[in-house]
Amino acid sequence: MARPLGMGGITKAGLLTFAVGILFGVSVTYMLTYSSSMQARMISSSGGVHTLSGGFIPNSPHSHGEMDVFSGPEQSVNWADKHSHSHAGESNAVAEELAHKVRVLCWVMTSPGNLKTKAQHVYATWAKRCNKVLFMSSKPDPDDKLPVVALPVSEGRDNLWAKTKEAFKYVHTHDLEDFDWFAKMDDDTYMVVENLRYFLSTKNAQEPLYFGRRFKPYVKQGYMSGGAGYILSREALRRFIETSLKNPSKCRGDAGGSEDLEMGKCMESAGVIAGDTRDELGRERFHPFIPEHHLIPDILPKTMWYWSYNFYPAKQGPDCCSDYAITFHYVNPNMMYVLEYLIYHLKPYGTGVVQQCASQLAEKESHSTGLRLPRSSQLPADKYIRTTPVHVMSKPDGVSMQSKSEVSYDQEAHAKAAHLTYEASGKEQTKEEIGEQEKVDDKQKAIEKKNKLWKSRVKSLLQKPKEVKSEQTSDLYNEGRPS
Repeated sequence: MARPLGMGGITKAGLLTFAVGILFGVSVTYMLTYSSSMQARMISSSGGVHTLSGGFIPNSPHSHGEMDVFSGPEQSVNWADKHSHSHAGESNAVAEELAHKVRVLCWVMTSPGNLKTKAQHVYATWAKRCNKVLFMSSKPDPDDKLPVVALPVSEGRDNLWAKTKEAFKYVHTHDLEDFDWFAKMDDDTYMVVENLRYFLSTKNAQEPLYFGRRFKPYVKQGYMSGGAGYILSREALRRFIETSLKNPSKCRGDAGGSEDLEMGKCMESAGVIAGDTRDELGRERFHPFIPEHHLIPDILPKTMWYWSYNFYPAKQGPDCCSDYAITFHYVNPNMMYVLEYLIYHLKPYGTGVVQQCASQLAEKESHSTGLRLPRSSQLPADKYIRTTPVHVMSKPDGVSMQSKSEVSYDQEAHAKAAHLTYEASGKEQTKEEIGEQEKVDDKQKAIEKKNKLWKSRVKSLLQKPKEVKSEQTSDLYNEGRPS
């Protein structure tokens, strides 16, 4: 038994336990204090928090948090097929047609110090798909490699609103009649330009419209997040420059203020409509953060401003983002190239959509199944011929049945697709071509009917006794599969 020390009766073991407890408490307190201090310094210096994965979470909806700690490559990165805007073997026909019909000028907010660290990587990736791209800075590009406009403004976060006004004044003066839509982006925003054109293809640039990720505070109809980027129609741009900016009581005239919020106020005062950019499932197309922060639940704290700022209830997880997403913000230079690769180059073999000339598909299918598709021009991207793998069956007595891919074919969809392609090329189908196509369609239907009958006979045969199988299998095999 431990002997008591002194009158208090405290044992040596008790004294040791007390000392260890004090030491542990002091250590934990120090660690927590140090961690909070570090986080506070990160927030105060950059306007947010840098995550381990390379993402950036701002502490303000109007933050243009610096991401300079994530340096990209010194030179831009280009793929060998840099002139291709789609996966190998797929058609650009619809995207190219939309590029002619939906003319988009993109201007990118940047600065002299960001031309090499950010702007050149934007130019090497998504910006090349705009009909025209301009980088808005306060000084020209010393290397003369980028289409930089030197605006008469000072740099710095406090001058972003002044810079935005000058940028839109410039495109209004030089490009108003040459383009339908005017997209403002940051140099850490990634945009899928084809998806933007697809969204805008049903909109009228002669109407006062503006689109983006809609936030709700301070402006009755809402305003568009600056980081996620926003789009002005030609009429919206005209009203902004020719009406709003001439009325300082409705559109702020000095350099101060949050750029995106002030733009929202000006748009509302000019009667420009803040549009809904969600898809038919309610998923957003414009995103104020990188994909990870939207796709992975609970990365963004529930106490964060983001949840209360969204005009529509924000979703997280797979329901966050449209399959035709347009923008993501806080994308560092390295991630620009990762997204470029994943969107435009990576393709899982043997899955998804076959976008080849129908004549090529018909030739391939005829060798394996006898099923022939109508020969026509290349199919647009939204009218696909899909291939579904079918399990390999075996005939009795070791006779192998040929593996194949069944073609799911929609005559009406194919006819519309062919018409769109002819329209894009300026041609019209002749009566002879239509008649020939109908003959091929009828022949295909007959072949499909024979194939179904042949399969039915095989299935029936497999259920019969072995002695019956042997004789009938030989007959069926000698007869052969319809072609």
